[in-house]
Amino acid sequence: MISEKIRIAQGAHSMVSVSPPDPEVLEKAIRRRFTAEYKQDILHQVEACRQLGEIGALLRREGLYSSHLTTWRRQRESGMLSGLSPKPRGRKVNLIHPLQVENEQLRKEKNRLQKRLKKAELIIEIQKKISQILGIPLKNPELGEDD
Repeated sequence: MISEKIRIAQGAHSMVSVSPPDPEVLEKAIRRRFTAEYKQDILHQVEACRQLGEIGALLRREGLYSSHLTTWRRQRESGMLSGLSPKPRGRKVNLIHPLQVENEQLRKEKNRLQKRLKKAELIIEIQKKISQILGIPLKNPELGEDD
């Protein structure tokens, strides 16, 4: 008993066999994706099973769960093509209406023109003050005559 503990402590494992890791085992599990054709084929095979235990054998052979069948049947009932076609993964793309794009462009142009108008009004005010200081009469564009 003591000699066995010494051998284990020294690294000689007599009873414990250490095997190298299985190269087929993946470090991170990858989610399986099933094509519409595969789903349809499996559902047809399940419908063809008549004897007790055939469906279980089919599921074991294919590495599937009964929940897969339930989900696929519901998808088929809701709509053959829409339920069985693969859906794109990731965030949903926001479809922008063309009027929204035009509205945003018009809003930006309005803001730009308002800034330009304020700048022009400021320049006109400065010109008026300078003409008053220098004593130069300005013509009023609305009346067509001098101030």
